[in-house]
Amino acid sequence: MSPTAASATPATSNLRIRSLEPLIPPARLMGLLPLDEAAATTIVAGRRAVEQVLGGHDPRVLAVVGPCSIHDLEAARDYAGRLKALADRVADRLLVVMRVYFEKPRTTVGWKGLINDPHIDDSFDVGTGLRLARGLLIEVARMGLFSATEFLEPITPQYIADTIVLGAIGARTTESPTHRQMASGLSMPVGFKNSTDGSLQAAIDAMQSARAAHSFLGIDNEGGTCVVSTTGNPWGVLMLRGGRSGSNYSAEVMHDARARLEAAGLPARIIVDCSHANSGKDPRRQSVVWRDVLEQRLGGDRSIVGMMLESNIHPGSQPAASDRAALRYGVSITDACIGWEETEELLLEAHARL
Repeated sequence: MSPTAASATPATSNLRIRSLEPLIPPARLMGLLPLDEAAATTIVAGRRAVEQVLGGHDPRVLAVVGPCSIHDLEAARDYAGRLKALADRVADRLLVVMRVYFEKPRTTVGWKGLINDPHIDDSFDVGTGLRLARGLLIEVARMGLFSATEFLEPITPQYIADTIVLGAIGARTTESPTHRQMASGLSMPVGFKNSTDGSLQAAIDAMQSARAAHSFLGIDNEGGTCVVSTTGNPWGVLMLRGGRSGSNYSAEVMHDARARLEAAGLPARIIVDCSHANSGKDPRRQSVVWRDVLEQRLGGDRSIVGMMLESNIHPGSQPAASDRAALRYGVSITDACIGWEETEELLLEAHARL
């Protein structure tokens, strides 16, 4: 073969990669935005409290409440301040955790959340997104408020998981071996949502998988590729969010879910997401789901350990826009939410009845 022919070897890798940009290592970001004693104390106490509820040792009901997604830090701080005051009022009967969601899964395309695209302009400034997300989570913890989030990317937990009290694996990723393995090493309880078709078994299988030890590829705190070996996470909880066929919060579904969990050798503990397919993506129906599930709990169903609301300062939703001045304050740019007044009403009503 001639030298000319040898030099004409065709390229076979990165043919569809536009760019590869270095990312700040987790250890460096954690050094720039460290947890102080007050924040760390809140997180440890929150995780312990959630575990006590899931284990049946604390009779309170988990109330996971907050925006569908975070896009405006000022509004998020405002919401957190309101929720902290409300959480203190109902703390003897409800354990309130704020939804602080930064990563949004997409069935096709759309804004993927603050971490992926913090400027809402397709610039994908992930380094800034991680810094903003971690900073807000630390602020929330300093308020004495607990945070919940969905882990969509397997790298993200290295940057923010130390601030989270309750994790979640979403409907689109609950069947993913990568996410089940990741959950097995997370330091907090994790909720597994039923899949988008409504299947409970996918989430139950995920709970079983996450309880086991795994070894998989990941990154270490310095950002280097490594083999991650886990001990398994015993604190899984089934999250029901409905599916393509409709809602799944009825007493009949609860009975089926309990039976499936028990058959799998898992604790019968369930959180009902009052949004998504359970409400038909109509925020006005979240209150219907909330009250129905509350009645089931009051009727003696102790497998129901919590409920989730998608809530913001103002109700509804609006299109995402990079022009911040064009966005209405405290209104979701992803799924439509209920407003603060209704949120307060539902939590106080539950508190009075429990």
